Amino acid sequence: MLNLALLLEQSARRDPGKVAVILDDYRLRYAELNGAANKLAGALAKLGVQPGDHVALMLPNTPHFPISYYGILKAGATVVPLNVLFKQHEIQYHLEDSDAVALIVWEGFLGEAVQGFRKTETCHNLIVVQAPGSSTELPEGALSFNQLLADAAPTFDTVPTRPDDTAVILYTSGTTGRPKGAELSHFNMFFNALVGAEKLLGVTRDDIFLATLPLFHSFGQTAVMNISLYLGATMTMLPRFDPVKAAEIMQRDRVTVFEGVPTMYFYLLNHPEVGNYDLSALRRCVSGGSSMPVEVMHAFNKKYNVTIIEGYGLSETSPIASFNHLDRPVKPGSIGTPIWGVEMRVVDPEGKTVPAGELGEIVIRGHNVMKGYYKRPEATAEAIRGGWFHSGDLGRQDEEGAFYVVDRVKDMIIRGGFNVYPREIEELLYGHPAVAEAAVVGVPDPALGEEIKAVVALKPGHSATEQELIDYCKERLAAYKYPRSIEFRESLPKTATGKILKRELKSAQAANAT
Repeated sequence: MLNLALLLEQSARRDPGKVAVILDDYRLRYAELNGAANKLAGALAKLGVQPGDHVALMLPNTPHFPISYYGILKAGATVVPLNVLFKQHEIQYHLEDSDAVALIVWEGFLGEAVQGFRKTETCHNLIVVQAPGSSTELPEGALSFNQLLADAAPTFDTVPTRPDDTAVILYTSGTTGRPKGAELSHFNMFFNALVGAEKLLGVTRDDIFLATLPLFHSFGQTAVMNISLYLGATMTMLPRFDPVKAAEIMQRDRVTVFEGVPTMYFYLLNHPEVGNYDLSALRRCVSGGSSMPVEVMHAFNKKYNVTIIEGYGLSETSPIASFNHLDRPVKPGSIGTPIWGVEMRVVDPEGKTVPAGELGEIVIRGHNVMKGYYKRPEATAEAIRGGWFHSGDLGRQDEEGAFYVVDRVKDMIIRGGFNVYPREIEELLYGHPAVAEAAVVGVPDPALGEEIKAVVALKPGHSATEQELIDYCKERLAAYKYPRSIEFRESLPKTATGKILKRELKSAQAANAT
C-alpha cells in the first residue's frame, strides 16, 4: 500500500499539536487538519464516491485545499485540481474529460462553476465551500462543505491504494490541441516530495513555508504543500499573490522558505512598499515555472541576502525534474542537474544525444514521469518514446552537466508561470465575425516573462477595435489567457502551403522589443 495522504497522517501522528496551516489569524494543527481530511473522506464515501473515482477541486489557497486534497486521497479517489480562473466552458470541459463525479468549489467561484457543472452529465455532486459567517445561498441541489464535515466523524480508515494507482490528474496545456490530463501516481507524487524535502531544498520541520503559489498548480502542490506537510513544517497561506501582503506575512510569521515564479520575485524586488517589511528570516528561495532573468536574480539575492535556486519541471514530471543542488555552485540561468533517480538528455529529432553546448529537445526518464495522459493513448505514445518523456523544451547541456532551457520546441507561451497555448486563443478569435486571420505569440515582458499578443487581419468590409477583440477574448477565457494587445495587419505572412509563419511574427516582435 502507498497512499499520498500518508504524508499528512505520519506528521499528524508524530506531532499532532504542531501548527500545520496558517491563514491570517486562523491556525490549524496537524491533528485537526488530519481529522478534517478524515471527515471529508467519510462524507465522500457516504455520497457514493468510490475508490478510483475522480473528484475535482476549484479552491484557492485556504485550509480547505489540503483538507479536500488529502480527504479525496484518503477515500481512495483521484484529485483533479482545476485552475480557479477557469470560465464555465473550461470547467465543463475539464469535468467531462476527467470523468469527475464531484466538484468541490469555493463560493467565490460559483458563478462560472455552477454553469459549467450543470452542463455535465457525469458530475453529480456540487460541494460548496463557504467562508465562516458567509451569507452565500447554495445553488439548488448543492451540498455544504461545512455541513458535510460537521456531520462526519474525525476518524477514517484510509483506503489502501497501490503505488501505481493514480493520485492526481494535472491538466497541462501542452503545445497543441485541448488540455490533457497527466496521470500522476501515488508513487510519482510521494517520491517527488520526498526527494525534494530530503535532497534538494535543505528544509526541516522548523521551517515556515509561504504558500502563495497556486496549490492547484503542480509547483505549489508538490514543492510547497506536499513537502511542507511531509516534513511536519508550517505552511502560511496567501490566496492571491500581492507583493505587499506577501511581505507582511513574511514579517509576521517569520517565513523562512519562499517558492515562486519569476514574476513574484520581480514584484517583491521592485514594489516600493515591500522595503518597509523585515524579510530577514528568509533563508531559502526557489524559482520555477519559467526562466528567471539573471539580472532579477542577482538584484534579489543582493537585496535580501539570499541565493535563489532555480529548478525545472513539468506537470508530467510531478513536477520536479532538475535542480541547482545545494552541494554545488549555483549557476544563474541554469536549471541545474537532474534530481536523484532521474535522468535527462538533450536530443536531436532522431532521439540521439547531441554534444555538450548544442541545442536539442530535453528528454526525461525516472520515478517522476507520469503514467500517461488520461484517455489519450496516442498523445501518451507521442510524449513517451523509448521510455523517455519528451518535454517539448529546447535546451542545452554544458561541459559540467548543467542544463539550460533556451526556448520551447513548439509555440507554448509561459505567462507569469502559467502555460498558455496560442491555438485555443486563435480558434476563439476566428470565431469573431470580423476576424479573417489570427496568430498569437508571446512577447517579452519584464514582470511576467512573456505577455500574450494577437496579430490579426480583418475580413474585407468589417471593422473591429483592439479593445473590442481583447474584451471578446476576456469574456471567454481565463484571466491569464486573453491577449493584452492586438496588432492589425492586412494579411499575415504565410508559407507556400498557406501556413502562417509564426516564426516571422515572433522575430518581428523581438525586433520591436529591442
